[in-house]
Amino acid sequence: MNNYELMVIFTPVLSEEDFKASQKKFLDLITDNGGEVVSTNPWGLKSLAYPIQKKTTAIYWVAEFKGQPDFNEKLKIQLLRDEQVLRHMITKLDKYAVEYNQRKRSGVPTGNEKAVEA
Repeated sequence: MNNYELMVIFTPVLSEEDFKASQKKFLDLITDNGGEVVSTNPWGLKSLAYPIQKKTTAIYWVAEFKGQPDFNEKLKIQLLRDEQVLRHMITKLDKYAVEYNQRKRSGVPTGNEKAVEA
């Protein structure tokens, strides 16, 4: 199994319940196909760098998971079919990215933190 990161940009008109239902739908799809969800991180409502479908804001969501390489095509088809998804990106993580994400989740300094001024 390979490690992947999924970033999904949802339409900004989703209610909190719809957003959670969409997250659950994709997480269930991963686990039902033999994958394992490592972590999820809802970023919330953010401004877009450029308008997508005449929308200037969107709801961002990131999930890290383990899965078989052939599963990504099934996931991509479901993401493209969903009208609530504006954009998505699936990235294969190398061992350094997996280690970095683990350190970041556990609170260990990664070296990329912003300096806090006293």
